[in-house]
Amino acid sequence: MKIIEIKVMRGPNYWSINRKKLIVMKLDLEALEELPTNKIEGFGDRIQKLIPSLFSHRCSEGKEGGLFTRIKEGTWMGHVIEHIALEMQTLAGMECGYGRTRGTGKPGVYNVVFSYMEEAVGIYAAKAAVNIAEHLIAGTDYNFESDIQAMRELRENVRFGPSTGSIVDEAIARDIPFIRVNSESLVQLGYGKNQVRFRATMTDRTSSIAVDLASNKDETKRMLKDAAIPVAKGVCISNPDDLESAVKEVGFPLVFKPLDGNHGKGASINVKTLEESVLAFEHAKKYSRKIIIEKFITGYDFRVLVINNRFIAAALREPAHVIGDGKLTIQQLIDKENLDPRRGYGHENVLTEISIDRETLEQLSKKEYSLQTVLKKDELCYLKGTANLSTGGTSTDITDIVHPHNIFICERISRVIGLDICGIDIMASNLSEPLEVTGGVVLEVNAAPGFRMHLAPAKGLPRNVAAPVIDMLYPTGKSCRIPIIAITGTNGKTTTTRLIAHIVKNNGYKVGFTTSDGIYVGNSMLTKGDTTGPVSAEFILKDPTVEFAVLETARGGILRSGLGFSKCDVAVVTNIQEDHMGLSDINTLEDMARVKGVVVESVKRDGYAVVNADNKHCVSIGKNARCNVAYFSMDESNPVIKEHCKTGGIAAIYENGYITIKKGDWKFRVEKVTTIPLTFGGRVSFMIQNVLAATLAAYVYGFTTQDIATSLETFIPSAAQTPGRMNIFDFKEYKVMIDFAHNADGFRGIKEFLSTIDSTSKIGIITGTGDRRDDDIRDMGRISAQMFDHIIIRQDKFLRGRQAEEIVKLLVEGIQEINPNMSYEYVPKEIEALNHAFSIAKPGSFIVALSDVIDNAIEVVHSYLDKERQSKS
Repeated sequence: MKIIEIKVMRGPNYWSINRKKLIVMKLDLEALEELPTNKIEGFGDRIQKLIPSLFSHRCSEGKEGGLFTRIKEGTWMGHVIEHIALEMQTLAGMECGYGRTRGTGKPGVYNVVFSYMEEAVGIYAAKAAVNIAEHLIAGTDYNFESDIQAMRELRENVRFGPSTGSIVDEAIARDIPFIRVNSESLVQLGYGKNQVRFRATMTDRTSSIAVDLASNKDETKRMLKDAAIPVAKGVCISNPDDLESAVKEVGFPLVFKPLDGNHGKGASINVKTLEESVLAFEHAKKYSRKIIIEKFITGYDFRVLVINNRFIAAALREPAHVIGDGKLTIQQLIDKENLDPRRGYGHENVLTEISIDRETLEQLSKKEYSLQTVLKKDELCYLKGTANLSTGGTSTDITDIVHPHNIFICERISRVIGLDICGIDIMASNLSEPLEVTGGVVLEVNAAPGFRMHLAPAKGLPRNVAAPVIDMLYPTGKSCRIPIIAITGTNGKTTTTRLIAHIVKNNGYKVGFTTSDGIYVGNSMLTKGDTTGPVSAEFILKDPTVEFAVLETARGGILRSGLGFSKCDVAVVTNIQEDHMGLSDINTLEDMARVKGVVVESVKRDGYAVVNADNKHCVSIGKNARCNVAYFSMDESNPVIKEHCKTGGIAAIYENGYITIKKGDWKFRVEKVTTIPLTFGGRVSFMIQNVLAATLAAYVYGFTTQDIATSLETFIPSAAQTPGRMNIFDFKEYKVMIDFAHNADGFRGIKEFLSTIDSTSKIGIITGTGDRRDDDIRDMGRISAQMFDHIIIRQDKFLRGRQAEEIVKLLVEGIQEINPNMSYEYVPKEIEALNHAFSIAKPGSFIVALSDVIDNAIEVVHSYLDKERQSKS
């Protein structure tokens, strides 16, 4: 078997709208295409022995053991690999259940599709599943557990921590979109100007001064003491020479901790001798220049969580420990405790496995114990100095029994320090009575407190502490999204995108839009190039200045990794034509319609799909849409338009020379086509279609026909406004047009326009695209022969898997099929081809350069214009 490629879907995609996170592995079974599982001796027995948990996979049988039944009866290896990849992730602590294996149209080659939770783990599972299958086929041993452990470790390296993950999960539950900004814990919620950011449990509302105060434990203590809040007696030193006097001043037992430490790092508790003090001081010194020495308060360790100055939860924390039975050693007791199914690797379970480290050995040495010591029956032995869950500690929820006075103190502390999310550590005998009664004290105030102890306590009620964070970031009435209009289709996407963006901009919005020539915010191009994929969409949605997004959304990005947004308000499908056929397993126009249909499926239920009623594949998309639909057409008598409007539907039509909105039986004329510059006086029908699409999209979003009309009148086609879209340059003796037409349908649009042009000679500069089918390239030659008097064939910048000579040969075949005597020549380089066209142009000629590198072509034309102006002067 051979893995051809692995794609990672991160948004709504061709395979599933709702399941955004999918691995798509193209797999060539090679010789195994002729060997279903029932023809591989012993395969069924070996897979059951290696991965017995696959018994739970029901498969198409609909019952447990269904997969094994299919394997026994005979199924293809791609299907088996899909199930192995899913089960591996489940065994590694990531429950994944969606999978599909589909043929590509090429014998033996399949797309193996399955869900994932963590991208890196999903890719690992894909490769490992193929490897496992090969070992099972060969009957050789395989270390399955090593893969599972590797996946666990990989998961811990890449996934969100419990706190970050809980906030993201709560956002998803509320339909708030999120973007992971980096590989760590920085997350954006919402889009554009309505975004907020957080990292772990610090938000963009968190005061930097408050974080600085909380990080300075000595300053925190001083402020709390000044506010009459009980704190432990203590001093802060940095010089080891001051240690002895500080110890005497505070008095044993003591706690040592770094001034600006966190998560218990560098802390030592219950220090009782000067010798222990020296060691504790040196340990804390590794984490901070200044060390806090406090009185060790006996009692229990409590953590209180305050969010937005409101008490949310409280937990009793206990360090990792074991209890003796009079028989087992401490090492054996730890091993036994780690067998608890609630404990797992990293954050995968409620509790974390207890690890043995320097701190563990120090705690034992204080009692003159070792790992081989046998504890007395019921003897409690602490293995860590702090109660952090990440080191094996446990928590018990006590939220419901905290005394109101203690709640008042904690909420007051959050305001004194100024933290929006605040973790307060308290040492007391209990929190059911006021601290003044129990003699309890506040030990620390923590910025970015962990949520895990509240989300999944070992005992007591789990608390959804992420909910109040979202309540704070998005209070009632605050939107998390910005309007999104997405444009897809074969031809006309970029012009339609630019026109819609122009309409939006003229209505007072700061618009961000993506096109095949660059990313724009307002009037500024920020990135140059083909930016019609999900990364570019995300670029706009991450920009905090953007109030409205207009996103050109091409086939390639959808197939490569899905959409870059979760939902849109309006989706436009300009047309579905033959282009890019045979690529990425898209072999028919029906396949292509399903790809483009992904954009329509992402529309909000109360949003609109704007589709072309003159294109049957677009109509099919509209019929299957689960949102409102509006159609546009060049013919008001189109049956789809008539039927749609009969039931009160909205449409845009070209009638009697006008762009008109039709709503039910009513017509609202927007603008006369001859006054819309983009239509070139109404001579270019495909531009009229683009205007119809943009007008209808703007109307269904909510813009008035008057505002739309003003924008249509002021959108001037030019190299600056619409680069490469029918840019016409007037020279003294001839004219030049630059256009991005790159497929047969685009060529037909140019041909229709040229039929309205009077010229002495029409010279065409054309090329073919290497990744198109042979007859697609021939077809471009055929159409060229019908619209030009002389053809200059040039070489495409990107050959895409073909030789230049092969492309030229196919174009010539198409040309000669129409006109065997057609005048043509071959000039490989585009700039040289343009220069040659200028050199042979006669007065009255019309030169058309169909270019894939628009900037180069426009630059050459401008240079000739400059020369002409200079010669005049």
